[in-house]
Amino acid sequence: MRSKLMRQQWIAGWAVVFALCSSAPLSAKVPPEEAAKLGETLTPVGAEKAGNADGTIPEWTPAARRGPLSGEYPNDPKIDGEKPLFAITKANLEEYRDKLTRGHQYLLETFDTYKMNVYPSHRVVSWPDEIYAATKENATSCEMIGVDSPDNCKQGFPFPIPQTGAEPMWNHKLKWRGENATRYNNQMIVQTSGDYQLTKIVEDVTFGYASIKNPVPLTKDSGEFLRYLSKTVAPPRLAGTYILVHEKAGTGAGGRQAWLYSPGLKRIRRAPTVCCDNPYEGTDGHQFYDQVDMFNGVLERYDWKLLGKREMYVAYNSNKIAGNTIQYKDLVKPRHLNQDLPRYELHRVWVVESNIRPGTSHTFKKRVFYIDEDGWNIVAVDAYDNRDQLYQFQEGHLIFAHNIQASSTIPEVIYHFNSGRYFITAAINEDKPYDLLTTFPSDYFTSASVQKSSTK
Repeated sequence: MRSKLMRQQWIAGWAVVFALCSSAPLSAKVPPEEAAKLGETLTPVGAEKAGNADGTIPEWTPAARRGPLSGEYPNDPKIDGEKPLFAITKANLEEYRDKLTRGHQYLLETFDTYKMNVYPSHRVVSWPDEIYAATKENATSCEMIGVDSPDNCKQGFPFPIPQTGAEPMWNHKLKWRGENATRYNNQMIVQTSGDYQLTKIVEDVTFGYASIKNPVPLTKDSGEFLRYLSKTVAPPRLAGTYILVHEKAGTGAGGRQAWLYSPGLKRIRRAPTVCCDNPYEGTDGHQFYDQVDMFNGVLERYDWKLLGKREMYVAYNSNKIAGNTIQYKDLVKPRHLNQDLPRYELHRVWVVESNIRPGTSHTFKKRVFYIDEDGWNIVAVDAYDNRDQLYQFQEGHLIFAHNIQASSTIPEVIYHFNSGRYFITAAINEDKPYDLLTTFPSDYFTSASVQKSSTK
């Protein structure tokens, strides 16, 4: 009798699980009356057009496209010459605490040398008309299956009026960044003394989903949205390492495909470890694969909660520290960046909290993401360990690229609070800016092509 009862309970339990999985995985698209707000009270990508009540956040004034697609460092003459309004320091932290990430609070509490220079806020982020049109269509057609499979989405931001925590993450992952790009990615592991080790990487990317010339829709059966190839060129001990990624929606065998070429082995091989909280090759454990571009991993290990929107001080219009007038020796200081250089502004950000799912694992038990409303860029991440202690803080310094009408974060910083070190990535100051005119042969992003190139 007991065995029969246990069997019935087991069947009933799985019936509940099946029912939950069957009824919950599809997030709803918004009704037409909600989508009609896009371009009216909302910007074409879903931000509030109006400023805030006290005028400290202005209304949206989109910038026009200008500048060449190659050789252009981030710049805005109307903004770059401004002086700070005030500085947030340890002495006045309590006055501003409610508008700061936990990571910023920790840095201000811990280091007397840390400050945040606050400047006038500017909302100039704009996108091409094709992205606007596609985003409005997506609002009433695009859906999310589970947390890792956008369905019936094309070219634009998939979820301009988000309903769930996973949706802003996919807006970040699928944003327009041009057709193709080649960039230098300079990385530094900064010791507590301020000494640093420089790694130089050249990255090539082709974008499928957000392409204006030839957009590739995402469906539940077809989910590739970009291809990526990196080559490490320095230091000598890492030079010649390649990482190839076919970035796809979905998980497991249907998701991301990756390959690694090691100059020691002299062959390219599949690399399923290019995922999640495995350390990115050559970073000595200071950056996980899913921390690249602030976040680019699968979402399946977490439950995602949309906490709403907040006014916060974040790194914004950061042309100075992204440009070629600052050298790395000026940017790098012991324990944290030279805080005379970053620019902070008050902006509205979406706040998304992710908590590890039972039965899964990750170094981070919880992460809180702060996502700019105008560009859907993740601009900060509070990361907590399994003891619920703040473990790392990621900060992305947002810039608007007038030449392609897109926003990005240059550079990005990961503060490691357990060791006192920090890691800088995506810096281009002492190299060339992005080349957005580059093109690639049809077989360029293949393992055979990488193997051939590596032996030249």
